[in-house]
Amino acid sequence: MQTEPSSPSSKVFAANRARGAVAFDVHLQNGVTRRRHLHESGSLRVRFPSPEEAGLSAVFVNTAGGIAGGDRFDIDIAAGEGSHLVVTAASAEKIYRAAGPAAELNIALKAAAAAHLSWLPQETILFDRARISRRIDIDLAEGASLLLCEIVVFGRAAMGERMTSGEFVDRWRLRRGGRLVFAENVRLEGDIGEKLGCPAIAKGAAAIGAALIVPGDDALVERIREAADSFAGEVGISAWNGFAMARFCAQDGARLRADMVAVLGRASAVRLPRLWLN
Repeated sequence: MQTEPSSPSSKVFAANRARGAVAFDVHLQNGVTRRRHLHESGSLRVRFPSPEEAGLSAVFVNTAGGIAGGDRFDIDIAAGEGSHLVVTAASAEKIYRAAGPAAELNIALKAAAAAHLSWLPQETILFDRARISRRIDIDLAEGASLLLCEIVVFGRAAMGERMTSGEFVDRWRLRRGGRLVFAENVRLEGDIGEKLGCPAIAKGAAAIGAALIVPGDDALVERIREAADSFAGEVGISAWNGFAMARFCAQDGARLRADMVAVLGRASAVRLPRLWLN
């Protein structure tokens, strides 16, 4: 069966989509974490500021200036045995409206035995009619530790923006010692602003977030709950299968970010990236 050739406009659209990929690994060398292999392509870059103590910091930069419909970015990070890596982004990531296919973001994180990996990007901001599909796959060896957070802001409240349509698909998978211990899919589509107004979803909030903490136990949960009176938004935390999950909901990104900083500070001795504290 013959198919209709794609239109000139669709070819132009496809040719102008941003593509970016970064893959790197770090290892422990003479007691200090050092970068080993690095591959960069397209509009995604990673930079490594001066080493802090025995660990290493990595900062992602998207030279495309944001993500639009049809763009695709792939990230693959591996922390070798005993290494210590903290990853963040130079700025909040902006997801612009999509005229066609959704943008794709695929993140793979691996940590070997006795390694620590912190994935602490800044906020992801969705503009009206944005469409994005994100996948986060985490593979931890027994004895590895993880501190991971993600903040999603639906429209810039300070600018009076609201999402009247769009699509946000988020898929998380966590494996420890090769065994799947956590799996979650989130899908918001259509009039996202209206759905966030539902009491069972976000009760009118415009920002949501989650923090995954490995290892995590009931003692950690109680330590975080001690700060409940200081939270500007809603924060819930629980522990099971040897890890803890904190979930956040707030009226805007600034309040949620403050709550996230408070939780992460109690959850781990790992210093937050300096970019978080500016």
